[in-house]
Formats: sequence, C-alpha cells, structure tokens
Amino acid sequence: MEVDFGGQGEIVFERRGRAGLVRLTRPAALNALTHGMVKALRRALIAWEADPQVACVIVEGEGRAFCSGGDVVAAYDAGRNGSPPYEFFADEYRLNAHIGRYSKPYVAFLNGIVMGGGVGISVHGSHRVVTENTLFAMPEVGIGFFPDVGGSAFLPHLAHHFGTYLALTGNRIRQGDCLGTGIATHAIAAEKIERIRSLLIDTGDVGVAFSDTANTPKPEFETDAQTRQLIARCFGEATLEDCIAALSKMAQDGSVKAGSEVAQNILSVLESRSPTSLHVTFRLIAEGRALKMDDCMRMEYRILNRMLQGHDFYEGVRVALIDRGSKPHWKPARLEDVAPQDVDAYFMPLAERELTLP
Repeated sequence: MEVDFGGQGEIVFERRGRAGLVRLTRPAALNALTHGMVKALRRALIAWEADPQVACVIVEGEGRAFCSGGDVVAAYDAGRNGSPPYEFFADEYRLNAHIGRYSKPYVAFLNGIVMGGGVGISVHGSHRVVTENTLFAMPEVGIGFFPDVGGSAFLPHLAHHFGTYLALTGNRIRQGDCLGTGIATHAIAAEKIERIRSLLIDTGDVGVAFSDTANTPKPEFETDAQTRQLIARCFGEATLEDCIAALSKMAQDGSVKAGSEVAQNILSVLESRSPTSLHVTFRLIAEGRALKMDDCMRMEYRILNRMLQGHDFYEGVRVALIDRGSKPHWKPARLEDVAPQDVDAYFMPLAERELTLP
C-alpha cells in the first residue's frame, strides 16, 4: 500500500507486510535530495516509528545511484539570489539526527552512488548494506564545503584515521573499504537484495533476513595494506600542517617507490581543495571525536551558516557544476593564509539561530 507523505513523486513510500519501504525516484538527478524529499522522509520515519505494525524501514534509490547528495545547484542558486537555504540544511540535519537515534531497524541498500546527503540518510542507520555497485564518497571539500550530514559523527571513529583521509581528500571508495572500515555493516551481491527485502517484508526480522550473509565471503579492502598504513601514519598527526608535512616526507622517500607515489597523489588532491575547507574539516574531525550525534549536528549547522555566507562554496559549485572545466579561485588561496581565528569563527555559536533538535 503506497502512503503519501508529501514526496511529490521524488520519493515514494509504501507499507508492505512488516516493513516501511522508501524509494528515491529522481534517477536522472542521481536521486539528489530536495527539501521536499527531506521533509517527506522525516514525516514517514516519525509515523512508522509510532506504528506497531512497522517493524523495520528499508531505503533504496532508483537507477544507478542510492543518493548522490543534496541538490547543491539549488543551494548555489538560492545563495546567489540572496536567500541561502538555511532551512533546507536545518531540516536535513534534523533528519540525519533522527536516523541516528531511530528505534527500529533502518536498512539502507547502498547499491550504487552514495555521496554527501546520501551518506547522511544511510550511514547513521542500523544496517548499511553495500554491493559490488557501491561507490561511496564525502566529496564536499572539492566544492569549497565540508563533510556535513553527520560526517563529524562517524568519520572520526573509522579505524586508523581512514575517516580523516576520506574527509580531507573526498576520495571515492568501494564496498570492501566500506565494510572493512565499518561504514557498512553488510556486503552482499546486488542480486541478493530482492530476497533480503522480501524476508524483511514478510518477517520484519533483520536477524532472519541477513542470516545467510554471515556465511558468505567478505570483500577485501580495495585500498591496499601499504596505502592504509600510509594513511594511518600521515592522517593521525595532530595538526593539518603536520599531516601535510608527513605526506611530503613520504612523497620524497625514494626507498619506497609505491608509497611515495601514493603520498604524492594524495598531496596533489589536497592542493586542489579549498584551503579554508581543509582547515575547517580537520578541526571538524577533531571536535567531532568527543561529541554525541546531536551536538555534531549543531556544530555542523554553525559551520554551514558561515559557509553559505562565504566565497568558496559558491566558487566550488560554479567550477564543478556550472562552468565546468575552469579552475577554482579559492579565497584565501593558500593553506598558510587561513588564520586560526578565521577557522575559529566557523565554530562560534549562533545565539538564537542555533539548530533546534527534538
């Protein structure tokens, strides 16, 4: 039975058996989240959490993406027109926090592209299921932004500083890396989704639905052991400057050719990112390590407000999605020109404009 929570055809809801089913239906836009989709999903989760007939929630995306993120072009246009979309992000962050404390099993089938906002509506749930089609990233630093949607709540806790690496580079990973780092809880062949979904609908029991996965071979890390060791060593430094210095030292170490090439490639990626975004993101990961989910979302909303009032987000989106092929002109243009007090300003309280959470 289809249920109308106001998704306007962009996100579809269905009650079937013991499950509440969610399907993102903007395949041409890689299921990028709109404000309407965010509000509709939260309404559904609230209703189903109170419904004793709903034992679990299943979230999927139509087409080749689970969800590629928020609709950043819409955010760019709104900001450029003098109306930054603060409410969109406030509602998105409330949704992320709600998923993080959801009282029923929340099963996200990450069978395709999962980035940004798509991470926010999946990784905080109880069951994150990857397949051979999964392509995962938090690419926000590449558009002068920061890894929000609860990035500060999960990235600091990935083993061996892999979360810091993902946050600062925005690099993409596959199912083995997702499972090995704890981003995912299960890895299955895509062809198994239908059977698991049917079991969830029939029984509402995640233990029964996923019982066979315990005996299936687990995918190996796609990132090789030597690279993971390099990441653990270099991204575990106490400051961003020390992190880059460690990478530079590894890049110049000719005794380990493969390692030096990896370090140089990572440095090249970092050099292309917004210096402000890198500084703010490094601080975000450090601060988030000791915070609960709700406090992480409040911190991110403070940063978000300053980002939407700044320069680099609009410059990053322009280059990546509007005037493709051009080179971004970040302000400031160099890491050393970002003053500590400038970074501090992103984290300052918002007084009466603080994010409110239930």
